[in-house]
Amino acid sequence: MSAELGESASRIPAIESQGQRRPYTDTRYLTPFRKALVRTPVRGLAGNVGGVVTGLMAGRAPGTLAVEGGVPRLGKVPGRAAGKTAKAVHAAIFGSTDPDPLIALARTYPGWAGLCYLMAGLLAYGHGGHLRASELLQHGLSLRNDADANRYAAVHLAGVVTRVEVAERIEVPVLFSEEAVFLALSHSLRETGQAEAALAALAGLPPSLPLALARCSLSAELGLDMEVVADTEGLLNADDLAAALLLVRARSLRRLGSYGAARAALQEVLRRRKTDFTLRSDALTDHALLLLDAGRKTLGSREWQRRKPAEVEAVKAIRKDAEMHELWDREYGRADVD
Repeated sequence: MSAELGESASRIPAIESQGQRRPYTDTRYLTPFRKALVRTPVRGLAGNVGGVVTGLMAGRAPGTLAVEGGVPRLGKVPGRAAGKTAKAVHAAIFGSTDPDPLIALARTYPGWAGLCYLMAGLLAYGHGGHLRASELLQHGLSLRNDADANRYAAVHLAGVVTRVEVAERIEVPVLFSEEAVFLALSHSLRETGQAEAALAALAGLPPSLPLALARCSLSAELGLDMEVVADTEGLLNADDLAAALLLVRARSLRRLGSYGAARAALQEVLRRRKTDFTLRSDALTDHALLLLDAGRKTLGSREWQRRKPAEVEAVKAIRKDAEMHELWDREYGRADVD
């Protein structure tokens, strides 16, 4: 992918504190991210239905790429050959529900191959084809586009929106940009069992809260809890993305045995009353498990053995109930009641 196609919005010069800039500070004038969504079964169904209805009202076939503000008009493209190519690519990007037409165009027009493979990868990602999406996106990133393809991308693809899962049940709509491509690639690699490659795919992206959440979730999955704690130091619950990141921090602190700091992180999740109900429920569950872990640590094995069997069984039952509650929340979640 050429530098032009992958350009992010211009950045404000970083104001560093003590020589270090936090990874969740977005320093650009324009961010490609839209409001994060906490996915639950009910919201997922409603979102899918809403997307289909919106697409039909906008005259788009279900399953095509989502576009903010509607499909852009191609207009007149200078040059006969360039105009013919742009017209074919434009129709395939905004009118196709299958990546194959874009792949065929990539073979027909080598100067547009990188762009075609990237859009095919984003289309496959939107349909849940993570293995194919990772292959197409990686191949598209390895190719350079000619000037006509870069101009087309800058003018006509700015409104393309990709809903990327940056952490478990947390989705962020991202406008077409480096962030959209690399976050989608990272999630696809993660879904195919390549967690280390998924983490490596995030290197070099501009600092942002969605990036920090994706990176810390992967780091926690790989057992890099110390890095998660360092990256989230001083984080406050300003929105649902921050709340989700605080949950990741609390779980890493709990695994490290820092129960007091973990409790403080969970209390910060619960402090903001507008925090999504699912995240608040997760925080309460984690708080219960934290208390049980802290109790087990302070209760030595010999003292545990001296306890009456009834007391031991009661503690085991509480712990099992908390673990089952956590499992239920992770698998099914719970929708807000309006």
